[in-house]
Amino acid sequence: MKKVLLRYCLGASLLGFITQCATAPKENESPGAVASSPASSTTSVTAPSTDSSAQDAVLGAVTTPAPATPAAPVAKKLTNADYKAQVKAADASLKTNPRNADALMERAKARIELKDYKTAILDYNSALRLKPTNAEAYYNRGLARLKTEAYTPAISDFTKALKYRPDDKEALFGRGVAKMQTQNFRSAIPDFTKAIALDSAYADAFEYRGISYASINKPKEAKKDLQRAAALNPAAAKSLRKYVKD
Repeated sequence: MKKVLLRYCLGASLLGFITQCATAPKENESPGAVASSPASSTTSVTAPSTDSSAQDAVLGAVTTPAPATPAAPVAKKLTNADYKAQVKAADASLKTNPRNADALMERAKARIELKDYKTAILDYNSALRLKPTNAEAYYNRGLARLKTEAYTPAISDFTKALKYRPDDKEALFGRGVAKMQTQNFRSAIPDFTKAIALDSAYADAFEYRGISYASINKPKEAKKDLQRAAALNPAAAKSLRKYVKD
């Protein structure tokens, strides 16, 4: 982690953080507690990308490979000991300057990696009192609140993040997921739609919008979205099979 505020789940989509996301009930089931995550919800989800072979077919030609460049060094995977050291370093900074918002953010991120979500939220609360327009703090606190099943406050956090960063597709996606957790599927759909408008290859947004459509008995829309999600991310085929009945 570094002082430029980045998502603490660096290089991964929101689903890499949320391990218990909403799924829609089947048509013969009543809405209730979340059962299991859609197919794309894994512990290591990379950003969606288009199928390069399909792109080559559209272009009708094989492009010449770019000259090889030296590979960037692989970042070291941090351990719990590393995150605990970061907490201690932030503690020392805050002892000297209790109003150090950057140190509060760093400590909150480390605590989230240690799964200490409730204490991380307290750090974000303090950071936001010092910097109330910090979109990243609202976003990350929203993620932490999702982990503690505080879905309505999470929706509020993502909304505040979007106030200061309107084109944040992941904040839109996060708010949609939180709405799904409260069974508010109709309200979640516009958030996924806006995220897709920002990124037409956002497989997770297509998948979750498709599940939301399925939950409100719109099978045609659900099928279209889930087919698109599966084309972008083959793992989403599981949701396609589950929620679309031919």
